[in-house]
Amino acid sequence: MKTLRVVNETRGRELGGRIRLADRWWPRLRGLTGRRIESGEGLVLVPCKAVHMYGMKQALDVAFVDDAGSVVAIYPDLAPGRRTPFHRPARKAIELPPGTLADTGTQVGDVLACRPAEEER
Repeated sequence: MKTLRVVNETRGRELGGRIRLADRWWPRLRGLTGRRIESGEGLVLVPCKAVHMYGMKQALDVAFVDDAGSVVAIYPDLAPGRRTPFHRPARKAIELPPGTLADTGTQVGDVLACRPAEEER
C-alpha cells in the first residue's frame, strides 16, 4: 500500500506524512477497522463518498475531498458506530486521528494535496 503526505495548501499545514492509500476494493472495505492510528497517520479512501465507523476502536476526523482537492465536508471526532451522509461531489475521504482537522485549521473549501511521502523527503 502506498504512503502519502497530505498537506492543506490553503493553510500551509501538514495533516500527516504517513497516510496510507486505499484505492482497491479490499483495502477500502477493511479501512481502519480494528486499528488505532497515531498523529501523522491516516488513510485516504479512493473513491469514497461516505464512511461508516462500525467496528472502529477510536473516533476519527474525516474530510471529504472533490477531484480538485477542495474539502467538501468535514467530520471532526466522528465516533465509533456512527456514519456520514453521502457526499455526491466527493472523490475521496481522508481519515485522520481526532483533533487533526482542528489543529491544522482545516475547513470546508480548503485545498488538500496528496503526494507520495517520499517525494517530499
